[in-house]
Amino acid sequence: MTSLKWTRRMMMAATAASLSFVAPVFAGGHQVVDSIHFLIPGGAGGGWDGTARGTGEALTKAGLVGTASYENMSGGGGGKAIGYLIANAESQHGTRMVNSTPIIIRSLTGVFPQNFRDLTLVAGTIGDYAAIVVSKDSPINSMADLVAAYQADVSGTAIGGGSVPGGMDHLVAAMVMKAAGEDPTAVKYIPYDAGGKAMAALLSGEIAALSTGFSEAVDLANAGEVKIIGVTADDRVAAYSDAPTMQEQGIDATFVNWRGFFGAPGLPAEKVAAYQDALTKMYETPEWEAVRAQNGWVNIHNSGADFEAFLEKQEQVIGDLMKELGFL
Repeated sequence: MTSLKWTRRMMMAATAASLSFVAPVFAGGHQVVDSIHFLIPGGAGGGWDGTARGTGEALTKAGLVGTASYENMSGGGGGKAIGYLIANAESQHGTRMVNSTPIIIRSLTGVFPQNFRDLTLVAGTIGDYAAIVVSKDSPINSMADLVAAYQADVSGTAIGGGSVPGGMDHLVAAMVMKAAGEDPTAVKYIPYDAGGKAMAALLSGEIAALSTGFSEAVDLANAGEVKIIGVTADDRVAAYSDAPTMQEQGIDATFVNWRGFFGAPGLPAEKVAAYQDALTKMYETPEWEAVRAQNGWVNIHNSGADFEAFLEKQEQVIGDLMKELGFL
């Protein structure tokens, strides 16, 4: 028994030397990754930014990861970060890029030439409902009000979002307006590179409403900056129960946007396994539950082959929806 323990320690030490920052060690019964560098393909204040920082906070506070660092790399609708990760694959073994449904949408529409198959799939972690918000001083207080304003002045009732035309926020806005009986292709959508810039446009009156993630909407509502007039959930979400669903307002539109993590292509299997193990253990910690509940996220954990199957199905569903809405 003593010999076995010594051998395992030697193996772990050798692994640590070769794996550097991703070497697994054990503390308090939990496997710990030394450090993770999160690559965020958008600006500060957006959903990707919040997901990466919230995940890093939970992992480090729970003791599953020693340190977490963050890098915002916006541009090309997320394509700049994807291209960077692929081009510098050999030097990015410690990097995890956050992404979500837009990686599927933007590859389908040709915003960038890559797709999720060009990366190493680590894990899907959460889902986030979409929401439509207006500024706190807006005369619009419901989806019915927004539709009425739109019908009165189509070109003057713009909806903004933190994604490119045909991207996630645009898709949700069009889907909701179509479900409300309007022509989804006529919706005036103004794109912004990040949620923070889109919010500034809303407060300035450049746009009448903002299509965004529910977690971002909750933060803005709690700060007293916006009113949430519709959420794409089946039922009201406990994280902000004052926000009405689209369904209860007679608009048959439901949607949840997954978010997850990817590595550089060719990432060694043992490194993928170490990160997947850390994320799996994260779900059992109170630190993660605090972050998840605060943001109104839904756990949708899937790793490896399950994550791949999930993405392939999502690609088919989203592709069909985009064709129906006229985006493809």
